[in-house]
Amino acid sequence: MDSTGSRRKRPARERLLDPADQLFYEEGVHATGIDRVLEQSGVAKGSLYYNFGGKDELVRTYLRNRHARWAARIDEGLVSAATAKDKILTVFDVLGALFAQPGFRGCAFINAAAGAPAGSAEQLATRDFRRWLHDLFATLVAEGGYRDPGRLTGQLVILYDGANISAQLDHNLSAAAAARDAAEELLNGARLNGAQLTSAQLNGARLRESQGDEGK
Repeated sequence: MDSTGSRRKRPARERLLDPADQLFYEEGVHATGIDRVLEQSGVAKGSLYYNFGGKDELVRTYLRNRHARWAARIDEGLVSAATAKDKILTVFDVLGALFAQPGFRGCAFINAAAGAPAGSAEQLATRDFRRWLHDLFATLVAEGGYRDPGRLTGQLVILYDGANISAQLDHNLSAAAAARDAAEELLNGARLNGAQLTSAQLNGARLRESQGDEGK
């Protein structure tokens, strides 16, 4: 069976979403018209309006799917991380793997939100993604018992965003590694609640105590 026949057996919704995902990401949400998506999908305009109602819903679904895939990728990476600190640093490791992919064109949400009017599909989907990103770091910071969690969460989000922008605009493949190093310094320097002392801190306290005993 030829590829055209096989493609036509797939639901029209899927046939629209696949090229929309590629075109919206590679060429931009605002620069890509519906006709380009229809041309690539081989789907009639009536099917697009039947399945999505128009471009806004198609864009919303594209961004929602991007969000879901990225969240799943982060969750997969966190599984093997033992501590809250490890989990936070893993986020930057996963980000680095994304930057290394040949098709990387920057953060889909930063790109889509640029120039998007208030209340648009792009703006609303980006707001949801940003809420998830802040909640992700806030949850991990809280899990680690770090003091001043709001400030630390904000700093980690800034490092995440900065790595994305540097990787896209400067083509800096080491941006995630640099952000990871900076995040680790922040975490090492952050004060922890007494119940959350690290083993290194405990060992240091024991060493100081033993040295004090020897001096008596």
